[in-house]
Amino acid sequence: MMNKIITDITEYIFVEDKPLKADIIFLPGGSFPIIPEKAANLYHQGYSPKLLPSGGVGIKTGKFSGVKDKADIYNKEYLTDCEFYVDVLIRNGVLDKDILREDKSQHTRDNAFFSRKTADEAGLDIHKALIVCKSFHARRCLMLYQMAFPNTEIHVIPVDCYGITRDNWYTFEYGIDRVLGELARCGNQFVGDVKKYLSEEKNCSD
Repeated sequence: MMNKIITDITEYIFVEDKPLKADIIFLPGGSFPIIPEKAANLYHQGYSPKLLPSGGVGIKTGKFSGVKDKADIYNKEYLTDCEFYVDVLIRNGVLDKDILREDKSQHTRDNAFFSRKTADEAGLDIHKALIVCKSFHARRCLMLYQMAFPNTEIHVIPVDCYGITRDNWYTFEYGIDRVLGELARCGNQFVGDVKKYLSEEKNCSD
């Protein structure tokens, strides 16, 4: 029974799609350079002409949390997640003109909805999008960006961080805590949104 539970949680949380040609690549905020490096690679392969990194300062700390890897390479005094991601993108050959910026958000929901505002202000009509994010963060990112961009086909390109993968998360305490934390947030953070959506659907059908 426990193996079935682990499998179900894994399949739900660790969303993974194949990349496809898209109008934009979304990057929810973070501090691992491997995420914008992956996005830059997709950009160079021609999967998308635009990228939109998102993220301000930590909601608890009020500042950028610090570079988690390759701090000897990405060694500036970054003020926001967005500023960090932009630097990584540019150092990996992405043209500045192809990068939009959202640097006010403090959590994943803001990443999504503030990115929608940024995209709308830029006049973008987004039919297809990619999200590059931490692998254990994939489901929540997908849900929130889908809410912010309900008419957009979104595919998730996950990147493993903190040593957490779909194959090992349940084998050590930190992996268990992070993944089950995501599972809980995928429930309790969406109560109001789901009720609002169902209410609107009901009103439309009446």
